[in-house]
Formats: sequence, structure tokens, C-alpha cells
Amino acid sequence: MGSYLPSTKAEQQEMLDTIGLKELRDLFVDVPREMLLEDSVNIAPGLSELGVRRVMEGMAKKNTVFDIVLRGAGSYDHHIPAIVGTVTSKEEFLTTYTPYQAEISQGVLQSIFEYQTMISELTGMDVSNASVYDGASAAAEAVMMTQTRGRERVYVAETAHPEVIETIRTYCWGRDVPFELIPQKGGVLDLSALEDLPKDTACVYIQQPNFFGQFEDAEKAAELAHAAGAKAVLGVYPIALGIMKTPGEMGYDIAVGEGQPLGIPMSWGGPYLGFMTAKKEMMRMLPGRIAGETVDKQGKRAYVLTLQAREQHIRREKASSNVCTNQALCAMTSAVYMAAMGPEGLREVAQLCYEGAHYFADELAKLKGFERVHEGEFFNEFLTKCPMDVIKFETEMAKRGILCGLPEDNNILWCVTEKLDKAAIDEIITIIKEVSGQ
Repeated sequence: MGSYLPSTKAEQQEMLDTIGLKELRDLFVDVPREMLLEDSVNIAPGLSELGVRRVMEGMAKKNTVFDIVLRGAGSYDHHIPAIVGTVTSKEEFLTTYTPYQAEISQGVLQSIFEYQTMISELTGMDVSNASVYDGASAAAEAVMMTQTRGRERVYVAETAHPEVIETIRTYCWGRDVPFELIPQKGGVLDLSALEDLPKDTACVYIQQPNFFGQFEDAEKAAELAHAAGAKAVLGVYPIALGIMKTPGEMGYDIAVGEGQPLGIPMSWGGPYLGFMTAKKEMMRMLPGRIAGETVDKQGKRAYVLTLQAREQHIRREKASSNVCTNQALCAMTSAVYMAAMGPEGLREVAQLCYEGAHYFADELAKLKGFERVHEGEFFNEFLTKCPMDVIKFETEMAKRGILCGLPEDNNILWCVTEKLDKAAIDEIITIIKEVSGQ
């Protein structure tokens, strides 16, 4: 990206004048000030490589790495098989660039093609793009795909992830697209709100499982959207697809989600992977690029970029998206993970998550003040009450090496993955008893 940025102070000032800003710092006004580096990094000049490493490792030790993670809410602590890092750390994958020249990019193109194939199979959809930045941008790009003349209004479930909702809202605001929230009732979507959708409705977006971990009546939601002539878009947790119906089986037009659970470390929030899949009839509306399989002039199998007509450098004036890259290394990581796990392995991981979360929820319910907030079926996340100040509870759990569930108002959103067995959960329950004075 560096080649696209102004290189001289005069060019930088011209850019700032054009967009109505005074200095470069104004570009980062939305970033909290305490996160900005006011001065240069505090490293003495002339240090050796070893010296710099020691300084940086000292800084890294300030990070807290928890032994036990009971928090999900969009980023999940799953086991990553060793083969994933072994394959993706090869320098030919780490250093590759956009595969514009097929004749010298066959390996990368094949990795993208394999990723697309597996994501399509996982979601039960016809086609996948080569990925986008993250799950939230995938959701926002998906609702923009559904825009047609006379049908622009976007409906988003209030039970979706708050950051996904805000990202979609921002996309809609920037394009003057009407945005509506579908209210919740008891921690799930209020389906009655979808019974009389206006004629200008472009799509309905819901999340399965939703932000509270609850399973929505996703099939009914898709039926109601289609009855109004709108498209149905589903955001999914990919691990849950190991045991639940696919978006394709439930009749959705587009399926999107965050690919981080598929072999990508939590990494303090990124980089992550946004996957996008759709039915065949919507293929040409997918943003980004699609790698395809063909044959060369000798009849041998080969890979090419099949579609990329919506990118900035091609047909810009007709573009429906300004996505101009993809998360190729993260996409390959998820492809290696899926290949290593296979359908049975993924199903087993999903089953372990489901069973562990339900066992944990049952054990928590035996303690005073940790009742579940919502009824209904859930996958591996659930919301409970907290019998003490939730921030104090979080702090005390952290002192014991446990990142507890996400504080949500005065409640806690818990998450259990396959990394916690029964013995670990029993130990956690004992600690929770101690912290809550029971």
C-alpha cells in the first residue's frame, strides 16, 4: 500500500488540504489518544539486534496471556493443530503478493481455490470469494450486494454482534441506505417484526448462533424475508456448522462470517478473516476476487483469477465495492485447518464445544446468582446473571489466571470451547465459588 501514499511533505499537505484536514494526526481522530504513540519508540539508538530483541520482549511481557479463556463474543480460543503453522509459515506463502500473473502464481491461486471450495462446502453455498478483511466487513459487504433499484432498505437483527451492527450501519450511512434494527424478544429475533416488511426491503441480516449464543429460528426468518421479495443474509460461527444446518440448507442467499475460529490465533484482535459465500445467481455481485480452475494449452490443470470486476482498478465507475485485496494468508490458514480436521474432526470439535458449554451452564446454575438470562437452545455461549459487581468479579478471576466471560451490562456472556474438558470446568466452578463467596 505504501506506493499509493503521498511521499513528500508537500504531497501530504496537498492531500490533507483536499480532504479538509490540518495535519496527519487528524486522520486518527477516532483512535483513543492513549493508544497513539506520541513520541518515538523508547529504544536507545545503536542497539544490536540482540539488544532490540530484549527491549521488545520486555514490552511483550506487559501483555497478560491467560491460561483459561471463557470469553468468545467474536474471537474464540480453539485448539490449532501443529500442521497449520507448519504449512502456513513457509516463506513462499508468507511473502506472496496478489496473484495477478497466473503463470507465476499457481501455488497461491490453488490455495485460494481450495479455500473457496471448502468454505462453500462448509456453508452449503454455491460460490465463495477469496475472502475479505474480517467478519464485520463481510456482513456489511453482503448487505450491499443486495441493493437494487427500488429495494434498498436493510434490516439487521438486534441480536447480531454489536460491532457487526455498527459496521453495517456505517456502510449504510455512507451510501444513504435506509437501515432498520429488528427487535429482540427473550434473547432471540422477534419474528413478528418480519411479517409485514415494506416493499423497498433489500435484505434481512441475522446471526446464527446470535451474539447471546442463542439459536435463532433462522429458517423461518429466511422464509419471511423471501415472502417480502427480499434477500436473506446469514452470519454464521463456522465451528457451529459442524453440527447445525448449513445456510444453504436453510434457504439463505448469502452466508458470511468471521473465519478466526478456523485455525487462526486470537492474536489480541487480528488479523482475522471475513468469509463470503452466496448462491450461484449472486456470484457476479460478490466483492473482491474469485479464483477458478481451468486447463492450460497443454490440457493440464491450472488456476486463474476468474472474477475481479468489482475491484478499484477495473470498471471503477461501476464498482459496487471498494474492497481491493483479500486476507490470503489467513484464508490459507483456515483452509489448512479445515483440511487437517476434515468433516468428522470439525463435527467433533463442535460437539465438544456444545457439550462443554451445557455442562458448564448446568454447574453454574447450581450456584447462587448465576442463573441464565435467556431460555432456549444455545451453542457454546450463554448469558448469565452475576451475584456481585461484574467488573470486580472479572478482576478477581483475572488474578487467578482466568479471562472470564464478557461483562454485558450487569451480566456475563460465557463461552466454552473444546480446550476445556470436564476436569478443567470443575476446577473453574470451584474458583467461581471462591470469588463469589459461596
